[in-house]
Amino acid sequence: MSAIALPARLHPLRPHPVQRALVTSKARFKVVPAGRRSGKTEWAKRTVLKKALRGTNFPDARFFLGAPTRDQAKAIFWTDMKQMVNRALLLEPPRETELMLRLVNGSEIYVVGMDVPQRIEGRPWDGGVLDEYGNMKAGAWGQNVRPALSDRKGWCWLIGVPEGRNHYYDIAKYAQNANDPEWGYFTWPSADILDPMEIEAAKRQLDPLVFDQEYNASFINFEGRAYYPFLEAEHAGSLMYNPRAPIGFCFDFNVEPGVAAVVQEQRLPNGNDGTGVIIEVHIPRNSNTPAVCRKLLELFAGHEGLVRCYGDATGGSRGSAKVQGSDWDLIKAELNPIFRDRISYRVKSANPAERARINAVNSRLKTADGEVYMMVDGAEAPMTVRDFEGVQLLKGGSGEIDKQIDSRLTHLTDAIGYYVDYEFPIVKQVISDESMF
Repeated sequence: MSAIALPARLHPLRPHPVQRALVTSKARFKVVPAGRRSGKTEWAKRTVLKKALRGTNFPDARFFLGAPTRDQAKAIFWTDMKQMVNRALLLEPPRETELMLRLVNGSEIYVVGMDVPQRIEGRPWDGGVLDEYGNMKAGAWGQNVRPALSDRKGWCWLIGVPEGRNHYYDIAKYAQNANDPEWGYFTWPSADILDPMEIEAAKRQLDPLVFDQEYNASFINFEGRAYYPFLEAEHAGSLMYNPRAPIGFCFDFNVEPGVAAVVQEQRLPNGNDGTGVIIEVHIPRNSNTPAVCRKLLELFAGHEGLVRCYGDATGGSRGSAKVQGSDWDLIKAELNPIFRDRISYRVKSANPAERARINAVNSRLKTADGEVYMMVDGAEAPMTVRDFEGVQLLKGGSGEIDKQIDSRLTHLTDAIGYYVDYEFPIVKQVISDESMF
């Protein structure tokens, strides 16, 4: 029988001592919080394929490659796994609906989403990988995955970038310190793999804590102030308004206070091109969405440039919307007749995760290399300054905002956060690590 050609997708990888230790370790469960785009996912794919090709003592060996959602899992794994397997080793064509590969030796490889962790239950598994484990439900491992591995004494890698001090942190500390021979802990920074210019580019985009989490694989303790880079002396100053340039109205739907922040991209006093919060609307009591819009029209009815609206995607779950229609419908009724074809609505289909929104704002406030790309006009937006200085994170949480400390806070910074997340998001790219080798 002639040898089967190795697919081009399985090209040699750059040697790395920790990755070699990971692959050769006899530990049954391996926790791998490593830097973004540093090769952990690539090794996970190859390991699952190698184990499946070797088979086990069971004629129907089954392996999984999991991510927080089915769409993520498909984007991360499916195309690559099909390219890694020579067609001569497949018993049948790939099953696109099930996201399953069946090999000639009877082994099966499944790509699964863990948004419904119960999907992993039922038939036993011989091994698998949970990628972006920090974004999965906290109980998925103990309640769903670990029991499904018991019958066959299956193995698992729990890989990804840290997500604060959450369940991934807890299991990483156990693997690191418990002296349990079944568990192994492996970590390395992105700088070991990525081009130095890519690392410097990330430093110019991300705030220091986010950079440390995403590229140094550090479990950051997000406590204290949510917007910790903000310093009034550095981030507040006199800003300009250009009536002919695009302007952003940022909404967070609320009654007490009723708020909106107005932003415009401009040359900041520090010399950087960045985001200026040029003025705010702040109605302390008994407000509603039309009242906030009418205040905006008092200030900007004569604006000659484009008008773009940003805000809460749920737009209608509280406040005036309860009796009059969705908040976005109310905004359109007030603003569209004035701005006509110059107004647009830049609202995502779903709100970003709160931590992702905070990270985006902090990265705009100050990057890891010390540059400021967002400022507030302290005279025209004093409550925004107060918000940036006062919003706190939930003690003992994983970076969520504490909404109970002061009901007057969080609304303006939330509104600005929708703008920043839309225009300057921190995108966790779904990309194959193989391109980095």
